[in-house]
Amino acid sequence: MKKNIYILFLLLFVSIQANFAQRGQVIDRVVATVGSGIILQSDVDMQYAQWLAQGNKPNETFKCGVLEQLIIQKLLSQQAVIDSIDVTETEVDDNLNARLRHMSQQAGGQERLEKFLNRSLLQYKEEMRASVFEQLKANKMQQNIVSKVDVTPLEVKRYFEGLNPDSLPYFNTEVEIGEIVLMPKLTDEEKKEQREKIENIRKQIVDGSDFGTMARLYSQDPGSAPYGGDLGFGTRDNYVKEFSAMAFKLKPGEISPVVESKFGFHIIQVLERRGEEVHSRHILMKINPGAAALERTKNKLDSIYKLVVDKKLDFYNAATNFSDAEESKFNGGMVLNPQGSSRTTLIPMDGLEKAVFTAIDPLKPGEYSKPEQFTDKTGDVGYRFNYLKTRIPPHKANLDQDFTKIKEAARQDKINRNLSKWFDDKAKSTFIEISEDFGNCDELKKWKK
Repeated sequence: MKKNIYILFLLLFVSIQANFAQRGQVIDRVVATVGSGIILQSDVDMQYAQWLAQGNKPNETFKCGVLEQLIIQKLLSQQAVIDSIDVTETEVDDNLNARLRHMSQQAGGQERLEKFLNRSLLQYKEEMRASVFEQLKANKMQQNIVSKVDVTPLEVKRYFEGLNPDSLPYFNTEVEIGEIVLMPKLTDEEKKEQREKIENIRKQIVDGSDFGTMARLYSQDPGSAPYGGDLGFGTRDNYVKEFSAMAFKLKPGEISPVVESKFGFHIIQVLERRGEEVHSRHILMKINPGAAALERTKNKLDSIYKLVVDKKLDFYNAATNFSDAEESKFNGGMVLNPQGSSRTTLIPMDGLEKAVFTAIDPLKPGEYSKPEQFTDKTGDVGYRFNYLKTRIPPHKANLDQDFTKIKEAARQDKINRNLSKWFDDKAKSTFIEISEDFGNCDELKKWKK
């Protein structure tokens, strides 16, 4: 309830801003000048409102940090222009669409969100476009500054030795695990009934039914169905090959035949072409396996499991040749830590999904869990078994066991120092003026001349 109140506060704030603007009343002012750019009071207030919307308690001093971040963003985006770093319209659209999807979910639907915003989502997107464009450009510039930063083993050692021994982190149990996953494959006969359903939907659209309405009613793509199947602009690389091959053949307004991909059956409509990008929408019907397909999959995995356990088939080769888990099969079946920025196979036990934790908890290194049915993050059902390669007991950080994590910490420390120097140099060569209203903000004093 408390979070919802803050969300409504954010939406009402935006609506109030729009109403004042429509009446022609001046409600804004410049609170900082950075080079050739300005930062408005409304920019600070909007970020503060978003912070409140996340459930935080009111705290006026938080605005000091907001203004500093906006100053940093201005410096980065202005340098990006000098360095010819650009952001595409597709990137802006994708970011805006993701934001609006999240806001719609929080507000309880698109119509309710539009009511609070006092404008259509299309109008709101256009008003936010310039701000998002600058944010993305600043992000790219920062990435450009730090992308080549790396650390040598000697730097890692010096970083670790410089840490206070009493403040070294304590790591809980970590494991290295592998997986072999099989997803059901349906025969043409098994797919026939589901294909007939989506063919019937396509016929209704061709006969005059509204594509967007049919997508909202029948599409099984949770990300696009609430928006009439709209996927925004995308290049060929944004979609699976079957989808791309069809979408880039269609003329604007044309309805595709039914297309099959690994996700299921699609009906595609292209709304607009823009160079090597298409603005498309689709209706997805997933291919749901029946009992026979599930039984075939279970039997096949049981056979692979027996060969691996009996050491007649190497686990890594089995995963590479048979597993359907794209994230791990080309890594010999080994699962990467989803929370780590460095591609490590060490995963904290408390970071595993519950079913995997239960499967490997009783295992000793070198053992395998028995094949079990599971449901993946998209809702599809399959079978898998896991391999426990390594189990590292709880321990205080040390270079022998935790070199990868310490290296990442050392690299991040070096990144922070490089960025700090970059901003110090940039502040010396850029005109920066901050309103006296923020005179008590300690974090802003270093930006003032």
